[in-house]
Amino acid sequence: MNPHRPGRTALAPALLTAAALLALSACGSSEADSGSGAASTVTVRIPDPGNSGVLAVGKKDGSLDKALGKAGAKVEWTGSAGPFAPAAQAMNAGQLDFATGSITSGVTSLAQRPGFKFFTAVDPDATGEGILVRDGSGIDSVAGLVGKKVAVNQGGTGEYLLLKALAKAGIPADKVERVYLRPDQTAAVFNAGKVDAWAVWATYAVAEIGSGKAHFVADGAAIGSDNYSLNAVRTDFAEKHPEIVKALYRYLHDASARQKKDPAAYLNVFTDVGPTAVTGKAQEVQTAITAKGGTVDPIGPEDIERFEAVAAFYAEQKVTKGQVDVAAHLLDVEKLT
Repeated sequence: MNPHRPGRTALAPALLTAAALLALSACGSSEADSGSGAASTVTVRIPDPGNSGVLAVGKKDGSLDKALGKAGAKVEWTGSAGPFAPAAQAMNAGQLDFATGSITSGVTSLAQRPGFKFFTAVDPDATGEGILVRDGSGIDSVAGLVGKKVAVNQGGTGEYLLLKALAKAGIPADKVERVYLRPDQTAAVFNAGKVDAWAVWATYAVAEIGSGKAHFVADGAAIGSDNYSLNAVRTDFAEKHPEIVKALYRYLHDASARQKKDPAAYLNVFTDVGPTAVTGKAQEVQTAITAKGGTVDPIGPEDIERFEAVAAFYAEQKVTKGQVDVAAHLLDVEKLT
């Protein structure tokens, strides 16, 4: 168990038969798909991690392949990391085996016909997500958003953060105009003043805060966010290769603990120049957020309660048609056999 999370306990027995971590490649040479024998190597398709994070380090130094190799697997980096919704669709279609997302986007993806399970959790980010406003905007509280336009990604973290902030402040959701935008297209709109605020997470907030021109009017802690970060695996693979799931979990857990102790070592992994590099004040902001953040851990009962609170909130806010049964799509990575 992670020493930073002493309260964690095992999942409920009903979850113990849920599928495991990494999904199998659809290529014909893969052992699990072809039935060609135990000597074959299983290919795990993972979105390319970009320039930062534990997977970027694992790609660069080969440590992830080495760890998974002991379980008879290798990585195929495919596509690029991004919002969870399209990654969930790719897993459902058998085109991707592993992805990272949030419980908020996870709930809306589970409302479809999911072909994946969640197997790890990272505690909600108290300092790296929130409602972002431009310096000098005149908005100094959540109440100041009334009558304003706020950019959010529909059904994901942004919409959740805004609705949660408004609910906590006792403000009806219809008093604020939600502007649905893809997060990778929002910065230009935000900086041009076409929206008044942006409900966003660290991936995009760091650059804006680091520019010295924006700040959170309410961060995750102030909002009371239950927005966990989760790792998901394609269900079919998880059922066939629990040992690979466990190997990936151990790698992510250990690497995330090292990242928390030395955040700077996990930034600018491949390059320290260009659009993917985090430099200057933004680098300071990101390292501070990571140092205060959580580590990759198994999902425990206390986490499930908070997942279910998010699902209930989404149903209450009409983001989903009804309450999604999150617990039915979780697995206990520590009890895989």
